[in-house]
Amino acid sequence: MNKIAKFSYIVLSTLLLGSGLTSCLKYEKKANSHTSGTTTLVCDNTFQNIMAQEIDVFEYQYPDAHILARYATQAEAFDSLMSLNTKTIIAARDITDKEREILKNKRRTVRSTKIAVDAVALIVNPENPVGKLTLKEVSEILSGSSRNWNDIQPCDLGEISVIFDDKASSLVTYMRDSLLNGGELGPNVYAQGSIPDVFKAVKDNKNAIGVLGVSWITSDMSAADMSQKELAESVLNEEPIEGATLVDDVKVLSLYRPGEARAYKPYQENIFNGTYPLFRQIYMITTGASGSLAGGFYAFVTGDIGQKIIMKTGILPARASRIQVVQLD
Repeated sequence: MNKIAKFSYIVLSTLLLGSGLTSCLKYEKKANSHTSGTTTLVCDNTFQNIMAQEIDVFEYQYPDAHILARYATQAEAFDSLMSLNTKTIIAARDITDKEREILKNKRRTVRSTKIAVDAVALIVNPENPVGKLTLKEVSEILSGSSRNWNDIQPCDLGEISVIFDDKASSLVTYMRDSLLNGGELGPNVYAQGSIPDVFKAVKDNKNAIGVLGVSWITSDMSAADMSQKELAESVLNEEPIEGATLVDDVKVLSLYRPGEARAYKPYQENIFNGTYPLFRQIYMITTGASGSLAGGFYAFVTGDIGQKIIMKTGILPARASRIQVVQLD
């Protein structure tokens, strides 16, 4: 792990709105209000681990609220929104003007907010000697023009296998559009079916390179072992949130920006200052009214507590104007 990995992290201080935390925890039991009832959402499955935490804390804070989440591809999320099967989606792109107009004609008012900036991380087996790549090398690997690790760096490894979670994943769309100008992926690119399967493929195969959102490889993944109460209490306070560090059971590659002499890993600091080159915007889109549960959850995720949860996961919250970078000796 390089020097930044050991000594650099980011702290997010939030200003809780209203009369303080105590009042936030008090509510009246009401059916079908912004803090009670049942609503659905469809979330891009590459963002599942973060949205699951948002739902856990919201439902802990408001026990009469029930958020029924379905995790699917980004295309399926938009299909569900446009067909009025759900009021809320989480996606790696904003709603288009055309889509907004279609919903307007269906008498739906759309609200959309960027909630996070997610780095796209590349992981390899710890025994892979390659630690850094240029964007040109990444694009050549994706297109299949570089098929062997020896094309990248002299080594004994064989043919490169690129592993995504799903062939219809928003990560596939992002990498193809960003690095291949919309071109075709090479024959060495595979879909494993899920993010955990990407990890398994990389751990089992020294020649594999996995593509996933950075929140899946941070120390905050330990939150999966926390109770709902423990998770909620970790953010339902006025204390600043410390950003997560990267795990060490897989190797996270550093990437060079064009013209840069130094390569960077997808730490929150590098997402924040723009030195890490692969990142995408995450949006929350809803047709739910402000007084509905869908509207209440939208306000929660885009508000202070929801942004603190995002900060914990290792990606960058959209409301990052009060981020402080802390260097330790």
